[in-house]
Amino acid sequence: MKADAVRHAAARHDASLESRVKAQAYGLGFDLVGIATLGPADTASAFDDWIARGYAGEMDYLPRGSEKRRDSRRPVPGATSAIVVGLNYGGTAPAGAVARYARGDDYHDVLLGKLSDLHAWLNDAVGAPVPGRAYVDTGPLLERDLARRAGLGWFGKNTNLIHPSLGSFFFLGALLVELHLTRDRPFESDHCGSCRRCLDACPTGALVEPRVLDATRCISYLTIELKGEIPLDLRSALGDLLYGCDVCQDVCPWNVRFARDATDRGFGARESLAGKDARTLARALLAMDDEQFRSAFRGSPMKRAKRRGLARNAAVVLGNVGTPDDVPSLIAALEDAEPLVRLHAAWALAKIGSAGAEP
Repeated sequence: MKADAVRHAAARHDASLESRVKAQAYGLGFDLVGIATLGPADTASAFDDWIARGYAGEMDYLPRGSEKRRDSRRPVPGATSAIVVGLNYGGTAPAGAVARYARGDDYHDVLLGKLSDLHAWLNDAVGAPVPGRAYVDTGPLLERDLARRAGLGWFGKNTNLIHPSLGSFFFLGALLVELHLTRDRPFESDHCGSCRRCLDACPTGALVEPRVLDATRCISYLTIELKGEIPLDLRSALGDLLYGCDVCQDVCPWNVRFARDATDRGFGARESLAGKDARTLARALLAMDDEQFRSAFRGSPMKRAKRRGLARNAAVVLGNVGTPDDVPSLIAALEDAEPLVRLHAAWALAKIGSAGAEP
């Protein structure tokens, strides 16, 4: 159905369709919701510069979709509005070897399911099918750009979107629709002030300046997106972090004050992670075969790194925080089918050995 027909159908209903959309989104469990008009991205030039500086590393899918990312009207031809949502995933859980967002169910599935329900409700509300598509961190969209334009927060110096009463521990999703909706006021103010806690706390110096992240140095990139060897000069900086990193969010005053619990939303630690410290989890990962890995991480965002990537990370963690008790696990990893795992296990054994030889 064309946009005009949808608009006419919407006009037969309550004039405050936008308020009803928001109420429904909150009813579905979203913590934030705002509406933005689609168009050229405010941060398009900054994104192009970031790509040109090589900060995307091996994430080749980012420049491939750059034309669509520069203008949010392009991913869904005919779409004019975005309903942008945020879902808290729990910044109050203790820090650990796995970033908080990845400990439970795959957020892509959770948010897409809720956005699908919202889309179905919108069809009923206007009395006609509304062309559109939902995106959650997988499409050619600059999600933070849309979210700021929808009034959901400002860009923090750690590059995360920060909401003044929720902090930054929330997922973003967007429903792009061929329907004219009154937009919300963009979030114009910056509440970071002179604070630079995130820049100073980053273990690898990945925040090269406020709001500029060199992903090739970021622990999240190194443990998830990087498919090959972790650079030698960065391995020690990973410490006990196996998958992702929350350091720049943990130190943010807005999270210290406003982060909320979300254990009832499916984002609490799954059985394969719960109650395990970094060393215990690292040994368990090194011992897994492919089938055990698939079983343990079915429906988890951690499957993105694949077994070889997580085993690589596990070896590095044991090299950093392991003891002689962990040597048998690393020796066994020297026989792993993946050369990448064997290489990092050898590095870890050498590191533990050199630490033991110190007077």
